[in-house]
Amino acid sequence: MTAQSAGVPPPRPARRLRAVATALAVASACLVSGYTDSGPAADCDTALPDSFWRAPVDALPVHPDSSRYVSSIGAAAPLHPDFGSGLVDGRPIGIPITVSDTAVPESKLTFDIAEESDPSGYRIPRNARIENGPASDGDRHVVVWDRDLCRSYELWNAEPQGGNAWHAGGGAVFDLRSHRLRPDGWTSADAAGLAILPGLVRYDEAASGHVDHAIRITVPRSDQSYVWPARHQAGAAADPALPPMGLRLRLKSSVDTSNLAPQARAVAEALKKYGAIVADNGSAWFISGEENSGWDNSQLAGLKAFEGSDFEAVDASGLRRSPDSGAVAPK
Repeated sequence: MTAQSAGVPPPRPARRLRAVATALAVASACLVSGYTDSGPAADCDTALPDSFWRAPVDALPVHPDSSRYVSSIGAAAPLHPDFGSGLVDGRPIGIPITVSDTAVPESKLTFDIAEESDPSGYRIPRNARIENGPASDGDRHVVVWDRDLCRSYELWNAEPQGGNAWHAGGGAVFDLRSHRLRPDGWTSADAAGLAILPGLVRYDEAASGHVDHAIRITVPRSDQSYVWPARHQAGAAADPALPPMGLRLRLKSSVDTSNLAPQARAVAEALKKYGAIVADNGSAWFISGEENSGWDNSQLAGLKAFEGSDFEAVDASGLRRSPDSGAVAPK
């Protein structure tokens, strides 16, 4: 993933390692770009109201290992919005969301990590967008929001093979009307085994002034462990000072966000209320959002004034209702 900056390319984030194998599925077409607010598709949201993505964490206790986690991620490292408008180094910024509101035939998929990938059920339009563009050598995520069936189809290291076929490092199909998590120990298109779509900051949310969910975040090195709701680890070492996959971080309530421009303020307020979830290894404090021409990069740049010391880790264990469900426990 590359990131928006003021003329200076950001460092390349670390890449997680993957294994090898193969799997299958069958046919694809039809794309709707952008969002609509009416019709049956409007009933499909990216996460259920009682999902962990929607759970406020502003009143939860600070994690006892918060200081160690923040220090290992980088207390002096700046927050970085890994999304925006326009190009950096000739490439678009952020993870694109391909929106499909009509029936698309099933696609044929093969995977490097077939044993932890959903083998079928993907309806990926032939012209689905790839993170950082079709010539990218980065993570090459493909995220399709199928609002007809209310599912998210997500691929990592995706390569179109012609016709309806794709090859990817790994992939997952998420039912957006279900709380079911991936099988324990399984990855997804993200190292933590979580869905990507619900954790992306979307332009339409920020433009409305209200982002009502946790945000995907990357860290340079993670522990060889994971905590609910994560299902998978990609740790560099067994080191309790390193954050586990699934760790919840939040912007401290004492941080002043009042002078931020509207788009940045909506993101910062979400980081206070809903926090960020460690989902992958990458650059320190990189938060993820969609690629969209509506973003104002000068507004988003205000988020870079915050640094790791402005964050704290949260003890979110009390949110868990069941180990295999993403639903939060009732209050």
